Amino acid sequence: MSQSDQGDFKALRREYVAQPLRREELAADPLVQFAQWMETATEYSPDDATSMTLATASKSGMPSARIVLLKHFGEQGFAWYTDYRSRKGQELAENPQAELMFYWYGLERQVRIQGRVEKLPAEQGRKYFNERPVGSRLSAAASYQSAVVDSRETLEQAVTDLQQQYPDGDIPHPEFWGGYRLIPSHIEFWQGRENRLHDRFSYDLVDGQWHIDRLSP
Repeated sequence: MSQSDQGDFKALRREYVAQPLRREELAADPLVQFAQWMETATEYSPDDATSMTLATASKSGMPSARIVLLKHFGEQGFAWYTDYRSRKGQELAENPQAELMFYWYGLERQVRIQGRVEKLPAEQGRKYFNERPVGSRLSAAASYQSAVVDSRETLEQAVTDLQQQYPDGDIPHPEFWGGYRLIPSHIEFWQGRENRLHDRFSYDLVDGQWHIDRLSP
């Protein structure tokens, strides 16, 4: 960094001290391996375990990333819910592929998941929307996610208007709100190790079978 830079963090270091990740201990199916790590993560820090970075890109290739929450996963993919009109929704419409990344601080573990993305069935989005707390449903229905808004007061007034319109809390499911799932073709498991000699293993889907490789750190 030059002298004009405001921060210099080269001296800020931490050591990764964890149990090794060995090839012979990995599950043949990455979903089984992910489930094992997610179980450990939810036991260690349940509030943050399902937080994941979702990286998308426009059709021109400009990337964007944000934190979303994993809501369920299985053989059909990894699912989250959002406003289809948001920036991520617009980018997924143009370029329906993405990457998810989980980072579990304290466990010194990361998981990266790449693949194509598709919308969940509308009924599945409706069902989950109706399971959310009233406040979350009001916010989702009142907000045009990622659009410019002139003030917070405008947002709060939109929520108040909906509350008055639906005093029983039975807010209709907006057609612009629903779920996505990422169908993985590449998954990497990263375990922090001493001296930055980390353990990394990738699973790649080849002709319907998962192929495992160790990667250099």
